[in-house]
Amino acid sequence: MSDSTLNKPGTENMFRDSVPTIDQHGKRVWLFPHQPHGKFYTARTWVSIGYLIIFFTLPFLKYNGHPLFLANVLERRFILFGQIFWPQDFFIFGIGMIVFIVFIALFTVVFGRIFCGWACPQTIFMEMVFRKIEYLIEGDAAEQRLLKKAPWNTDKILRKSAKIIAFWTVSFLIANTFLAYVIGIDALKKIASEPLSQHLGSFISLAVFTTVFFFIYLWMREQICTVVCPYGRMQGVLLDKNSIVVAYDYNRGEPRSHINKKEARTAGDCIDCMQCVKVCPTGIDIRNGTQLECTNCTACIDACNKMMSAISFPTGLIRYASDNNISQKQPMTFTWRMKAYSVVMCVLLGLLVFLLASRTDVDVSFLRTRGQLYQIQPNHQISNLYDYKTLNKTFDDKQLSFKLENIKGKIVIIGNQSLKVPKDGFSSGSMFIFLDSTDVTKRKNLIQIAVYEGDKKLKTITTSFLGPFSTN
Repeated sequence: MSDSTLNKPGTENMFRDSVPTIDQHGKRVWLFPHQPHGKFYTARTWVSIGYLIIFFTLPFLKYNGHPLFLANVLERRFILFGQIFWPQDFFIFGIGMIVFIVFIALFTVVFGRIFCGWACPQTIFMEMVFRKIEYLIEGDAAEQRLLKKAPWNTDKILRKSAKIIAFWTVSFLIANTFLAYVIGIDALKKIASEPLSQHLGSFISLAVFTTVFFFIYLWMREQICTVVCPYGRMQGVLLDKNSIVVAYDYNRGEPRSHINKKEARTAGDCIDCMQCVKVCPTGIDIRNGTQLECTNCTACIDACNKMMSAISFPTGLIRYASDNNISQKQPMTFTWRMKAYSVVMCVLLGLLVFLLASRTDVDVSFLRTRGQLYQIQPNHQISNLYDYKTLNKTFDDKQLSFKLENIKGKIVIIGNQSLKVPKDGFSSGSMFIFLDSTDVTKRKNLIQIAVYEGDKKLKTITTSFLGPFSTN
C-alpha cells in the first residue's frame, strides 16, 4: 500500500478484500519499502551470503571428475552428491518430492512461512541482491519515490540506466548458473568459448532465461510472492493457533496512539509510527494479523524494535510468536497435528533412505524376444531367445556375466558380444538360454538369472522360460 492511502478513513479493512500492490481498478501499486536495519536483517544477510556462495560455487565442485550436482533434464541424467540417477530411478525422486512436500507442510504447521523469508530463492535474490543494488544506485525509499516523479534529466537517465545494466548483468549471471546446473560447467564453458553459430539454441535459451529473471526482479518483484506463488494460500490451510509466525502483540499494543511526552500514556505500546508498514516488502500492515502476503521476512520486527528502543519501551511488540502465545500467553506445544506430520515424515524418510541404500549400480532387464517361441535343440535341450539391456549408473566401466541360479543350463551370448557396460552408459544384445527338456515341465517356467561383476553378485532377476505343453 502506498503511503498516500495508509491513513485514509475507511481503509482499515481493505487488506481483507485485496492485496496492497493492486488498486481498485486492477492496476499495479508500486512499492517503495524502506531498507530495514537490525539484528534479524543482519542475520538474514549472513544466511543469504552463505546461500549465494553455495549457489554460485556448487556447479564448479566435482567428485571424481564429475559434477557434484547436475539436473540434466534434456538427457534425463541427474547427479546428486556424486551419485548418478537415471529415469529408472524416477520413483526415488517421486518419494523424495513427497517427503519434501510433507516436510514443508510440517515446517509450516510449526514455524509458519519462515522458509519464504529466510531461504526462498525469490526472497534472497530480490531482497538481498537486487534490492541492495537498487538502494545503492537510487537511494532509500524517499529518494526512489522522488526519482520516479522527477523529469527525465541527466541524473535520472544515468541512475535508471545503471540500474537496468546492473539488473541485467546479475540476471545473466543467474541464468548462466542455472544452465550450469542443467548441462554442467564444462559444457557451459564450451558454449562460451566456441562460435555462436555452433550453440545457437543454447544462446537463445540463455537469453530467454536472462530476460525472465530480469523481468521478475525489475518489474514483478513482490508480485511473485503475493500473486504467483501458491505458498501464501497454502499457509491459510496449514497454520493453526500454535504455529510460530511473525505476529503483532495486540494485547500489549492496543489501543494505538501517537506518543505525547506532555501527557501520561494510557494507550498501548504501539505509537502508530507506521515503520512496520514502510519497511514491508509486500506492503502489508502486520498489525492486521497474519496475511497471505506476509513472507515472515522480519523487516517489521527490526523496524518496531528500533522504534521501541528509541522511546525506551520494551522490544518485542512485533515478534515470532503463535496466536496462543499472544492471546492466552501459552508456551509452544507439540500438538497432535505436529505429531501426525512427524510420524508420516519419519516413515517417508525411512522409505527414502531404504530406497537409496538398496539402489544398485547396474540395472539389467531380460525379455524373451517378441514373436519367438521355444526352440527344440539337439541332445534333448530346449532354448529360448532373450533380449537383454544393461544400464551402468556409475562412472566406471563394468564387466558383467550372467549365470543361471535355480536350474541347470547354459547362457550363450549371440555373436560373442562383450558384456562390458561403459561408464555412465548402457548396452544391449541378445542371448540364448538352453535347458534340458526334463527340467522344462510347464508351459511357463520361472528361472532366475544372476548378474555378476567378477565374483560379486549384483542382483538376481526372475524371468519366464517357455516350453511345450509336454516334453514326453
